[in-house]
Amino acid sequence: MCLSLPMQVVAHADDNGHFAIVERHEHGTLRRERANMMLIGPQAVGTWVLVALGLAREVVADSERALIEDALAALAAEIAGAYDPALHFTDLTS
Repeated sequence: MCLSLPMQVVAHADDNGHFAIVERHEHGTLRRERANMMLIGPQAVGTWVLVALGLAREVVADSERALIEDALAALAAEIAGAYDPALHFTDLTS
């Protein structure tokens, strides 16, 4: 299974914008990688994109990113045995 993660563009890896350096903080560590931007085109530093297997596939709005981060936190909580439905997916109950 392939999971796309929200990652922020922090630098351009080439002059034409086909590749960027993206990063995200996960579980207290910094994950940084080179992403192919050819599907969505060059993006400004600071832009959040969904990345899977080194390929940026779409630009993510802050509101959508918050929902994705909540789902990822719920998954991590379930794996740790600490899932509480009242703490996650609050957008579905409001």
